[in-house]
Amino acid sequence: MQKALMYFGLGTVISFLINYFFLSSENIGLDIYYAVAFGSAWGLAYYLDTPNFSLPKKLGLSFVGMGILVLVGALIFNLELAIPSILKFSTVFVAYYLFASFRGNKSLRN
Repeated sequence: MQKALMYFGLGTVISFLINYFFLSSENIGLDIYYAVAFGSAWGLAYYLDTPNFSLPKKLGLSFVGMGILVLVGALIFNLELAIPSILKFSTVFVAYYLFASFRGNKSLRN
């Protein structure tokens, strides 16, 4: 769990710095929101990367994460600005498991 939180924190900070310095959306709150979406995807993907979770459970929990992101984004901003957080989240989540699939044990944990 500690490493998953570390991945969340590092993913959030790195994503925020990239968005802030290179993309500059001129809305710091939106940059933070998208960074949290990116970081939460890395953290959740790492946390679920264990044989203790079945594939349907991993899929279900990732959908719950996306739902929470959309709900929070729609409440803070609007639905139109919340949708890109789903794209960031799902892209990172899929990329994590794509990289893991190239390894012999199908996990990035070891």
